[in-house]
Amino acid sequence: MTITVGDKIPNATLKTKTADGPTNLSTDEIFAGKRVVLIGVPGAFTPTCSMNHLPGYIAQADALRAKGVETIAVVAVNDVHVMNAWEKSTDADGKILFLSDGNGEFTKALGLDADLSVAGMGLRSKRYSMLVEDGAVKALNVEDSPGQVDASGADALVASL
Repeated sequence: MTITVGDKIPNATLKTKTADGPTNLSTDEIFAGKRVVLIGVPGAFTPTCSMNHLPGYIAQADALRAKGVETIAVVAVNDVHVMNAWEKSTDADGKILFLSDGNGEFTKALGLDADLSVAGMGLRSKRYSMLVEDGAVKALNVEDSPGQVDASGADALVASL
């Protein structure tokens, strides 16, 4: 079952890289008491994610914060080291929190998993954006195709706030 507006974010543990190495973050640590924009992408370094989806959120980070968003996070079914390398390859430092869902457990719990085996990518995430307030989904924008960035793009999300 796919998460819908009004649902609570499922309990899960994600990973991020800090100066001390890989660190676990619970969904409570990420979402409780905060206004968070979460973007889900099929994969770090993939063309659409790297050239179209993530750059819009980097460019719109200040506009999102001006509308009360405390955290902008991106999650992918990639390991924490790949997500860290992707962060370093962008201008997202300090603007975007990069989260690893290496086994896809969080993505499956959301019901936003996609089988991209036909493209040699295996289990991945659908492309989406969501606004989460104190752990509850307030807006959810899921793309019909992993190659699209329309409904889930930063401009659309900023305009909806």
